[in-house]
Amino acid sequence: MRSTLTVAHYLNENAEYLANKIVDDIISKFGFQVNREDIEQARQMYVEFLTFLSDSFDCDEGSIPEELLNWSRQNGERSAAKHHRISEILIRYPDTRMVFADFILKISLDHELSTADVVLILKRVHHMLDVSINETVLAFERKSQEILEKTRSELRELSTPVVPIENGVAVLPLIGTIDADRTEHLMNAVLPKIPELQVECLIMDFSGIVVMDSEVAGHIFNVYRVLGLLGIDVSVTGLRPELAISAVSEGIDFSSIKTFANVKQAIESIKQKN
Repeated sequence: MRSTLTVAHYLNENAEYLANKIVDDIISKFGFQVNREDIEQARQMYVEFLTFLSDSFDCDEGSIPEELLNWSRQNGERSAAKHHRISEILIRYPDTRMVFADFILKISLDHELSTADVVLILKRVHHMLDVSINETVLAFERKSQEILEKTRSELRELSTPVVPIENGVAVLPLIGTIDADRTEHLMNAVLPKIPELQVECLIMDFSGIVVMDSEVAGHIFNVYRVLGLLGIDVSVTGLRPELAISAVSEGIDFSSIKTFANVKQAIESIKQKN
């Protein structure tokens, strides 16, 4: 017990020096460059890590320093924000474990710790590292999902613009995949803006739609009905032959919808009607 307390005192008193040495040893094993900001953050974190490790000899085995958790989460979030791969983080951990194992073994031998004490310290170190990598990965996934949702929202805005082309006439070009999420965006964000633009005739152009099935058709009809209730005359353009054939095979009936080969034809029809 006395030897363990001696080691705890040694770690606490020399935390900064030991943290710098550990970081230098870890980086020397990496086969890639680490930027200065990451190095400095790692040095500060390992000072806290060693201080907590020394204090943990008298604490519950499963306790973890809050500084380590925060550092791990920030590490994951920062990597996700920079669009790094999670593998760029995970690849560092085997070398980190080896350096810590060698570090603990050397100190234990220098202070003549018993085998049981060495095992106890190693268990705590590896537990902290396991929790650290878990928190890093979880934070990375949360941040990545947040970025993905933001990107999807921006893409929805960009992919469903209402383009006025002349008085009372506008085009709604549809690009990509029409699914439930996209339909909800159309219903809640796009359609309410159309009356504000004083649109009387709207051309929904499907030139950018690749696949047409019964589910897509259902979404189209939902949008079509809402526009009709708003008193807007709707035309559909850009239904390519393969889409039309696919629509027919799916049992989709477009007989109640005005369709044209392209936007130009739809505009000419609107002009003739007016």
